[in-house]
Amino acid sequence: MAHRDPPGIIAPHIPADVYRRAEATGQPVVVIVHTTDHTGRPLGHYLFPLVIAGAAAMGCWGLVAALCALLDTAAHAVTVIAQTTGPIGVGGVTLKLVRPKH
Repeated sequence: MAHRDPPGIIAPHIPADVYRRAEATGQPVVVIVHTTDHTGRPLGHYLFPLVIAGAAAMGCWGLVAALCALLDTAAHAVTVIAQTTGPIGVGGVTLKLVRPKH
């Protein structure tokens, strides 16, 4: 059987006269430590997956916000281009974005 230290920060106190008597006679000293049996899982088993799921959700919302900002900027750019007077030409291809008012 393997030697196990009692749980806790410090070992239980053994009175000096009991220790000296056991040392002199060779009797073993029996230390009884009462512990509580942990049933169930610790909080860390549940907390870690929740933190990961929360970070993933926040990342998804960040991507949605970035996409909305990008689409908003693109819509404003198209509006500004559409308000220009005259056709837009690139490489010999002209594109008229608005109809004439007449």
